[in-house]
Amino acid sequence: MNLDVTLRDVLAQGAAERPALIAPDAGLTFTYGELRAQVEALAGRLAQLGIGRGDRVALALPHGPEAIVAFLAAALAGTAAPLNPAYTEEEFRFFLADTRALALITTGKSGQAARNAAGATSARNATGGDLAQFSLDRTESGFALNGTAISRPVHLSPPAPDEVALVLHTSGTTSTPKRVPILHRALALSARNIVASYALSPEDVTLCVMPLFHIHGLVASTLATLQSGGCIVVPERFNVLALWKQIESHDITWFSATGAMHQMILNRARQRDERHTGHRLRFIRSSSARLPEPVMTEMEERFGVPLLEAYGMTEAAHQMASNPLPPAARKPGTVGKATGIELAVVSEAGRPLPTGQVGEVVIRAPTVIGGYENNPQANASAFFGDWFRTGDQGVLDGEGYLRLTGRLKEIINRGGEKVSPIEVDEVLLTHPAVAEAVTFGQPHPTLGEAVAAAVIVSGEVTTAELTAHCRQRLARYKVPQNFYIVDTIPRTATGKIQRRKVAEVLVGGGLDAGKDPADSATTGAGR
Repeated sequence: MNLDVTLRDVLAQGAAERPALIAPDAGLTFTYGELRAQVEALAGRLAQLGIGRGDRVALALPHGPEAIVAFLAAALAGTAAPLNPAYTEEEFRFFLADTRALALITTGKSGQAARNAAGATSARNATGGDLAQFSLDRTESGFALNGTAISRPVHLSPPAPDEVALVLHTSGTTSTPKRVPILHRALALSARNIVASYALSPEDVTLCVMPLFHIHGLVASTLATLQSGGCIVVPERFNVLALWKQIESHDITWFSATGAMHQMILNRARQRDERHTGHRLRFIRSSSARLPEPVMTEMEERFGVPLLEAYGMTEAAHQMASNPLPPAARKPGTVGKATGIELAVVSEAGRPLPTGQVGEVVIRAPTVIGGYENNPQANASAFFGDWFRTGDQGVLDGEGYLRLTGRLKEIINRGGEKVSPIEVDEVLLTHPAVAEAVTFGQPHPTLGEAVAAAVIVSGEVTTAELTAHCRQRLARYKVPQNFYIVDTIPRTATGKIQRRKVAEVLVGGGLDAGKDPADSATTGAGR
């Protein structure tokens, strides 16, 4: 396999006359020839304005073609640093400084909080000067970049495979976000792995509903599609009400989303008793947040296509494992087999464990980062030799399928008994009145931690009934002692459950929780 690849190689794959990018809400369509011209022109403009190799360009752009074109151009001219456009001004100040951005790109119609943060007197670029601000504007032929030059014009030179193309931050669900530098080589190889996993071709059309400031949307939805020569349809936002109309009207053949988004899609189908047929979908992909087994089973039955759960993380340029397409077996509750990487399960000392034993998941591949930026403490604990520690607990079966049992930092220690919150979640979700569930550890004076769970219900149920349901299916020490019936569960921007935040809020009584009179031992709420 050729490892000397960059995003320029990914962008070069599609035939010039074939459609590459469709933005239905904006009424824009780019062929591969037009997309390449737009990206090269924008990269050249960034060089004229003073952006060179390794310079960080922060992007605070709405979901749409601007985000894709600007990401590619910034990565070719310097280093792209996409940020969530919904951040507050205070959050933008932190991420602009931590990323060491030299410049910021927004649009004229959005990004005011980012511009305010960039214009603050405390904001300085990587060279100590004022943070340059550029505006990306739509024109009749595509996009134009406007701004004041950094007074050091740079010649646009091709990127090298080992140069940093993209800087992202970890989600920060268990700690302060860490800065992740991702090489051109890693992104290009990850896109290849995804293409191979799902046999993507120029005939495929994907609906990009994942955020374009996150590794999932950037690599799985965008780069893998470009690598295959297929077409990306990018609406302004994920709209569950319009999803099937978009799938049918654009002949979508696959799309990727999180478990939470699939839950929304399924809930909508249940409400309307929909069973969709007559579409061109080949498969649906799930990643970035756990996919409950009942959701997978019912979605496949209602929509008639395989739902494939995958496993990815920012530090590995996204995909590490996936369930395969039929006729190969896809196993509910697993994230499938390793895809283009080496994957193992090890003990606390870093020794490989035999099949069937639970341990920490570690990975090794050219797509994996060599370390976090300016974080020696995190790097010291992130590796066993040349194996990267994912922080996930899991177990491999005899066929190489990986079942994740939880984040190591989220495993509940109940008096020495270790409880996987994911296992308890899965049991709760088999109750017909439970729509969503998240299990977490709660401080306990003698046990250290007690098992607790927050649930969103879709029907009448008492906590006593939930307890009985769990006791029939779980060892007694795994059964939640406390239930909280709530209206919402905190998640990250990409749908990941924040178990620690749920625990903090609920223990403090902040998620609209009251007491269920049907179960006096319960500190949670009933409705």
